[in-house]
Amino acid sequence: MNGVSLAGRAAIVTGAASGIGAEVTRRLREQGVRVGGIDLRPAPEATLSLQADLRDDAALATAVRAATAAHGAATILVHCAGVCPPGSVLDSEDALYLDIYDSNVVSAVRLLRHCVPGMRDLGGGSVVVVSSINARFATPNLAAYAASKAALESLVRTAALEFAPWQVRVNAVAPASIDTPMLQASFQRADDPQAARMRNIGRHPLGRLGTAEDVAELALFLAGEGSRWITGGVFPVDGGAGMTRS
Repeated sequence: MNGVSLAGRAAIVTGAASGIGAEVTRRLREQGVRVGGIDLRPAPEATLSLQADLRDDAALATAVRAATAAHGAATILVHCAGVCPPGSVLDSEDALYLDIYDSNVVSAVRLLRHCVPGMRDLGGGSVVVVSSINARFATPNLAAYAASKAALESLVRTAALEFAPWQVRVNAVAPASIDTPMLQASFQRADDPQAARMRNIGRHPLGRLGTAEDVAELALFLAGEGSRWITGGVFPVDGGAGMTRS
């Protein structure tokens, strides 16, 4: 992919039990990376599966320490975990906004706090955060989720600037509709799940939903040395959907 092997490096991947996180974990292991996979559920693709709620700072710190003890400090962090409950601006309660922000934004801050010092001490590293196309566009019925992803992208840019002197790069990928359990669950909430799926496909000029593999390919590029002069970027993986919503 980028001509430079990742073999022998250590990584931490969140959301590693399924979807994009599981695929990123699998691909990293294929390249010889020792992966600590953090999720609420066991992550079978990981070298070391670690169960923690990213809203619990003590549990997350314990998981990162365990991964560091097993593999050494991670120079790759790929943050895929997140939640996406539906809700309009007026119908979403305060508690929903706060929980989504904690799960999708503050969790990233916690990860940076626990992982970046180790990268700094080793001379650099790469952080890749999974955002969403919904960070940039009006998204009815996903108000809190879209707002959290917009905040996450702002955090990426600030962190990239702050960490640049340490050669720690921070970038985000912004998928559109990726055919994962989370998206499939959203179709099941519709009166006609198959019709909902087809409508969603129709929003993507390339004529299909994205796959976890599509996102993992870009995430691994940003994690590796082929992107060593790229930081602070947000890169769409959207099948052209962004063109239709601009």
